[in-house]
Amino acid sequence: MEAKPTEGIRVVCEYPDVFPDELPCMPPDREIEFLIELLPGTAPIAKRQYRVAPKEQGLIKENIDELLGKGSFVDKKDGTRRMCVDYRALNDVTIKNKYPLPRIDDLFDRLQGACVFSKIDLRFVHPIFQRLAFITVFGLYEYTKMSFGLTNAPAYFMNLMNKVFMEYLDKFVVVFIDDILIYSKTEEEHEEHLSFAKPRDHKLYAKLSKCEFWLDQVPFLGHIVSKGGIMVDPKEDRRCHGLEGAEVVREILRRFIESFSRIAKPMTSLLEKGVPFHWTKERQAAFDELKKRLTTAPVLTLPDLTKSFTVYCDASKEGLGCVLMQEGKVIAYASRRLRKHEVNYPTHDPELAAIVHAPKIRRHYLFGNKCEIYTDHKSLKYIFTQNELNMRQRRWLELIKDYDWRYITIRGKLMW
Repeated sequence: MEAKPTEGIRVVCEYPDVFPDELPCMPPDREIEFLIELLPGTAPIAKRQYRVAPKEQGLIKENIDELLGKGSFVDKKDGTRRMCVDYRALNDVTIKNKYPLPRIDDLFDRLQGACVFSKIDLRFVHPIFQRLAFITVFGLYEYTKMSFGLTNAPAYFMNLMNKVFMEYLDKFVVVFIDDILIYSKTEEEHEEHLSFAKPRDHKLYAKLSKCEFWLDQVPFLGHIVSKGGIMVDPKEDRRCHGLEGAEVVREILRRFIESFSRIAKPMTSLLEKGVPFHWTKERQAAFDELKKRLTTAPVLTLPDLTKSFTVYCDASKEGLGCVLMQEGKVIAYASRRLRKHEVNYPTHDPELAAIVHAPKIRRHYLFGNKCEIYTDHKSLKYIFTQNELNMRQRRWLELIKDYDWRYITIRGKLMW
């Protein structure tokens, strides 16, 4: 299914004021006030203006009324440029808003069973009249609405979006800051859902050129989402290939890479206390292998909590690993290195630790659902009936006893 032309989308035609070419001069008041609270004793911040090229001065002059920048230019996705104010000094003395952002994995889980998607990109529009003055070659200016680069802007906007779309969350809308994804199981449902989720009621505005409607797969938060599951966005693949040095794959991408901890071991060892930072050939090779695995990562299915799960667990001298599956399809990989004290465990303890690892990180899937656990260590099936157990084993068995699991032993060659 290809995205429908925006001219033919009913919600676009019926609510053109939601997709204006130009934002209103003064944004409306919101139910949540955006305040910039400073640390006690903070002195007023004064900065000299940045020096800019003559060509950039012309751009500042042309855009000063709508973008209001400080001479620091950023390339936009459409090839044009926008001006940004350097608010690092202000951010350093601002009391941080602790409102939590949602876990991206949880957002994806809500999309299970969805087949039709529309994505709306909102614009930050909020009145603000404090502490946002900045200087340019043409004089001193001050924002009258929220600017890019403020440390508390994401937390504030996330709070506002949750209040605005509260009745639709977990039903057919997921929100991450200014990205809204509307999802449905059928086209008929999607038509209704688009008409329900109206930003107009709250005087929110979207950029039509960044909105996409009626898709069977959609790029969202660095991934491609479809009815088949989620996969890494090819754009993220290219970005990963462009990385240099010690930057590592983001935590959210661990679930796509089998044996992540084993491959990443040369790099993660740099995090240990007292280890000097030296970027060796071995670490570069590990980094290159992670990039390669990322660009060939599989499509992961989204979990159906009405069905049972399968978990394959294994351990080695270096680490633990497990694969969460459903109906033969991978939902997520998980792995970690053995800690120093765990290296000396007897053989069956790391194998049991691999089983315990699964509910520790995927409890939200496994608790209350039937699950088959596959392991290649035969002695584990007897450990549940033994009386002579050490405290560590008793603690682990206590942790997993509340799960509705069936343990199956298979040969190691059949594990992967």
